[in-house]
Amino acid sequence: MKTKITPKKITTYLFLLCALLVAPNLVAQKTVDAKDIMSAIKNGKDVSYENVTITGTLDLTFMDEKAPELPKKRKWYKNNGSNSIEEQIEVKVSFVNCVFDDNVFAYIHDEDSEYTFIANFEDDVAFTNCTFKGNALFKYSDFERNADFSGSTFKENTTFKYAKFDKNVSFANTTFDEDAIFKYSEFRRGVSFGDAKFKGNLNLKYTKVNGDFDIKGMDVAYSINSKYTKINGQSFNKYLVNRN
Repeated sequence: MKTKITPKKITTYLFLLCALLVAPNLVAQKTVDAKDIMSAIKNGKDVSYENVTITGTLDLTFMDEKAPELPKKRKWYKNNGSNSIEEQIEVKVSFVNCVFDDNVFAYIHDEDSEYTFIANFEDDVAFTNCTFKGNALFKYSDFERNADFSGSTFKENTTFKYAKFDKNVSFANTTFDEDAIFKYSEFRRGVSFGDAKFKGNLNLKYTKVNGDFDIKGMDVAYSINSKYTKINGQSFNKYLVNRN
């Protein structure tokens, strides 16, 4: 018995075929608990995720684990007079097209203990085309290898104040919904802010850049604080005049 192919069936088949082709984009992203990521890092495993949603706070400083072992009151003469507790992230960290539902912390200052917890990155770091729904704090972090934040969106507070970038770093096509703070940051091999969108203020005060400084297409809705900013030894405004 032959099956009669009608125009209606052809339309149905085409619809199903199209659905199969686009299905990966329609399926809800897989959910990953931030604690599982932290566990992998602690065990020395590279972290690589794509098209997932991370739930819970991703605390790269491991403050909750370290804090109970520290003295209740900080003895300032110890640890060379510093109250900073630093975590060295030795593995590669890669997130592509991921959503962070909660906060991402590479910096926490604990008011109760007066300790400051910081995460440094010894290998490549990528947060590419990601969405940060909560706070994203990278204050004081050292990035010893390449760092890629291109295409990402920061919905809430974010700071890279005092952060140091030793290799290539990109914030190209990145969107900051709130004020973006790069005060005292240091880019030792240049940085790209090409086509980046700052919907609030951009704080570059005391920032130092050595190397390429790509700001083509960069858009800042309000003010840029570039006081004492140095781009290859030149002031920020002079750099702009000479390059654009």
